[in-house]
Amino acid sequence: MAYPIRILALSLAAAALAGCSTQIDAVRPEGAPSQPATEQPSPEVAQIPPPPPPPRLEQRQTVAPAASGFMAAPAVRAQPTSRFSPEQDDRERYDDTDPNPVKAVADEPVSTFSIDVDTASYANVRRFLTKGAAPPRDAVRIEELVNYFDYGYPSPTSRAEPFRPFVKLAPSPWAEGKTILHIGLKGYDIAPKERPSLNLVLLADVSGSMRGDNRLPLAKQAMRLLVAQLGPRDRVAIAVYAGAAGTVLEPTSGAEQAKILAAIDGLEAGGSTAGGQGIALAYSLAERHFDKNAVNRVMLATDGDFNVGVTDHAQLEDLVASKRESGVYLSVLGFGGGNYNDALMQRLAQKGNGIAAYIDTLAEARKVLHDQARAALLPIADDVKIQVEFNPAHVAEYRLIGYETRLLNRADFANDRVDAGEVGAGAAVTALYELTPPGGRTLIEPLRYGQTKAIASSSKEIAHLRVRWKSPGATESQLIERAITPADAVATLDRAPEATRFALAVAGYGQLLRGDPHLDPAFGWDKIVDLAQGARGDDPFGWRAEFVQLARAAKTVRVNMDRGDGATSEARPN
Repeated sequence: MAYPIRILALSLAAAALAGCSTQIDAVRPEGAPSQPATEQPSPEVAQIPPPPPPPRLEQRQTVAPAASGFMAAPAVRAQPTSRFSPEQDDRERYDDTDPNPVKAVADEPVSTFSIDVDTASYANVRRFLTKGAAPPRDAVRIEELVNYFDYGYPSPTSRAEPFRPFVKLAPSPWAEGKTILHIGLKGYDIAPKERPSLNLVLLADVSGSMRGDNRLPLAKQAMRLLVAQLGPRDRVAIAVYAGAAGTVLEPTSGAEQAKILAAIDGLEAGGSTAGGQGIALAYSLAERHFDKNAVNRVMLATDGDFNVGVTDHAQLEDLVASKRESGVYLSVLGFGGGNYNDALMQRLAQKGNGIAAYIDTLAEARKVLHDQARAALLPIADDVKIQVEFNPAHVAEYRLIGYETRLLNRADFANDRVDAGEVGAGAAVTALYELTPPGGRTLIEPLRYGQTKAIASSSKEIAHLRVRWKSPGATESQLIERAITPADAVATLDRAPEATRFALAVAGYGQLLRGDPHLDPAFGWDKIVDLAQGARGDDPFGWRAEFVQLARAAKTVRVNMDRGDGATSEARPN
């Protein structure tokens, strides 16, 4: 049975104080050379005891090694505990992105992007709204809001072709005279008897910034939910990092639940954050026990606040990208707030062929790692790309709603060396385009000296949809194609499928939160609530009902901001 881990950041300096040299191969990534004790940094504090009367001190203790061989540093004198309060430390980081521009079909008839099944933005935005605060504009990624929900798209019948496209055209609820193209892809769902085994490495950030009930304690609860679903064919290892990285649990059969859960229960937070070293160690564990017939995945639980060791984002991304070729997937679970590094989390997940989720509640942990665990763990398609070619006879302008960080060049679509997003078992992908018909209210002025082009209008096709994907581990892609025609259109929004109406409600919510410039002035929060209420449908987990409440909360937050409560916002009607 593994002992509770009391000190998680290890080094050799403490041993040097005693005049000796100590080997700690248990916390060094495999193959790393030994270093003299005098060259190592001071050990970091990891245990956070119950706070005594001030001044609060933390005693570094000598403890017995864990069953995995994870050894503790010798005792040294007590040092003051940091009073770092992550919820009050406003250092959250988001990538600065602008909404996609309107494109003229005559100039750019083809739109290409990588799919995105992440849902981190939805839960993160919810965190702000439930506190009565408006989320940062760049925290709102509309595709992640829309993809949070299951729309009941038709499922493919064979894993040989893992997607069955859904297409619908409906009038826009937020821009008069425009049409929304709704594209949905439902991934093939793997039956339990078909499920491959898992070679899983849980990598936990146990640094001081992970203190707090919504951080490491919540991450531990999430891990327990995941571990409860593992079986004898699965193997799980646990690694941690604070001031240094260490292996808490060597790869262990999923049948040994008590041993795995004891290792999770023993995790405690303290110290600085050597995230790069932890990621390298987790990959080393996964590669050492790599199984070509299993799904090999590292799952990182962190707030992304890397502050020692390799902290440069480009270096971390290069590390993850280089490891992607090994066949090990990296998924990222975000926790906490105040210092949450969303930008880094997104980039690491994209480079690592994995998902990015944000866990703000135990209910969200259950959704991601229990209710939708197959989608989070079991890939059915790699490098999934979508390309839409618009017919200028029927479409004058288009705008892709969301996916700003996933855009690809036209030539990237058929280039199998260009990385794109992965889709898990049963996962759904939704994309929305806003279309302007010829003669409609366009935003791009025609060129005075542009070359006149005769447009063949004999085809009734409005657009042509192409989807490229690879089987997991394959090097060559396969192609699915489908024409988009007037048969896919409905005349009025109320005749659109429930899935389309709800997806448009979520997309409108995201655009209002971001203050996007493409919405009619009359489109406001009450219209979003009404649209969503009319499309709630079967809602067994209550996610759609919760969305309605979030839209109402967003209206309240924005109204307060418009009244001058210290922030600015474009005024919107009720």
